[in-house]
Amino acid sequence: MPALNYEPVVLKPLTGPLPPLSAIQEEILALKRERNAVILAHNYQVEEIQRVADYVGDSLGLSYQAAQSKADVIVFCGVHFMAETAKILNPSKPVILPDLEAGCSLSDSCPAEQLAAYKKANPGLYVVAYINCSAGVKELSDVICTSGNAVKIVQRVPADREILFVPDKNLGAWVSQKTGRKMRLWDGCCYAHVLFTVEALEKLKNQFPDAPVVAHPECVEAVRAYADEVCSTELMVKFARENPAERIIVVTESGMLHRLRREVPHKTFIAGPTDTCACNDCKFMKLNTVEKLRDALKTLSPQIHLSAETIARAHAPIQRMLDWSK
Repeated sequence: MPALNYEPVVLKPLTGPLPPLSAIQEEILALKRERNAVILAHNYQVEEIQRVADYVGDSLGLSYQAAQSKADVIVFCGVHFMAETAKILNPSKPVILPDLEAGCSLSDSCPAEQLAAYKKANPGLYVVAYINCSAGVKELSDVICTSGNAVKIVQRVPADREILFVPDKNLGAWVSQKTGRKMRLWDGCCYAHVLFTVEALEKLKNQFPDAPVVAHPECVEAVRAYADEVCSTELMVKFARENPAERIIVVTESGMLHRLRREVPHKTFIAGPTDTCACNDCKFMKLNTVEKLRDALKTLSPQIHLSAETIARAHAPIQRMLDWSK
């Protein structure tokens, strides 16, 4: 098999302390204290943001942190639907997103008005919505899930209810396989995760035959079948700690490698490639920068605004997820 036509992205073990924070990172920390703010960052954020965040995690962990926050201000370094979730859980607090253009192709694949029309045409469905959806879709859902708890959530749905799983068909298919529960799947996907291919992974494995492959369930079925482990980003940390391999191929958005390297510093992490690129960045996640984060803390903007009615209706399925995940 021919080799990759680019050099793989390899993060080698940390052999010493992390480099000192930059002047702008120190400014962010000072502003955070001044504002009594908490900075929540998704695993896919750039390393510079991850290092100044109070919490770095997946959507479930971030939801818990948002629900439990005692800060006066929540700064959410992620994408729009995540900041909306934090606002739903903290309606009286300002929730700041450094760049309002940080959207999500997966969320966009399921417009609320289309879901409403589908429910009207197909009454009686139990809607399980992956958290990667808009507040409008959450309003129309019975329960929310994340990739980390989707199997547990679907198992809790009454057996006599037909499930519509929105918006990610790849995650939905994986959950259906894991639970044995047949579900209707909305035709949505994450543009970044579907770019991973078995062909690219096979070429990479030629160079690193000892490295197991861990993949996110938003990947297509062929990639999931090829991987040694399929799990959420949070469980990738557990996999990296417990697997005896010294090198691991990580098939998800590239920002995850930075967290893995910090938390499992003695191992080597290799970015899962696509057919054309050595690693896979989400263009929306990467819209947030340390400069925008600094400016957001200075101005307390841009803020997320939702109506009281939307917050009330969307809160119930999110709270059901949090309760069922305990």
